[in-house]
Amino acid sequence: MPNFKLVISDPKTRRAYQLEIEQEKAGLIGKKIGEVIKADNLGLTGYELEITGGSDKDGFPMRPDVEGPVRKKILLSHPPGFHPRVKGQRKRKTVRGNTVSQEIVQVNLKVVKYGQKSLEEIFGKPKEEKPEEKKAEEPKKTAEKPEEKPEKTEEKPEKAEAKT
Repeated sequence: MPNFKLVISDPKTRRAYQLEIEQEKAGLIGKKIGEVIKADNLGLTGYELEITGGSDKDGFPMRPDVEGPVRKKILLSHPPGFHPRVKGQRKRKTVRGNTVSQEIVQVNLKVVKYGQKSLEEIFGKPKEEKPEEKKAEEPKKTAEKPEEKPEKTEEKPEKAEAKT
């Protein structure tokens, strides 16, 4: 059975935690974007989570305004699924409906009600990117430009007068 990749966002600490769980154990199939679920079966006792979105196996995003577990091509003018570069720009894009189905791979969740333990205690501290160590950089040698050569101007020889 395929797995769900759950991305659980904590609005208090502004951090996100990831959890992989089998689809059957998660109990999310048939739920819609915006529904609040109890997270006891996910191993988060006392927590309540709201479904905020997700994406399917091919990477198409879920949209709250498309009903059902279907994949459709719709005309979009704003996110999710399309970020216009110019004001008023619209584009026809493929998106997934607002219902979680077996084709969904990633589900985004937001904490609505907290339990006894903090998410950091349950999942451990999230991995932070280490800033690259700055090595003692040697001054870069700039490529010296060769002496500028005067531009060659081609002088056309005057035409010899035709002998008559």
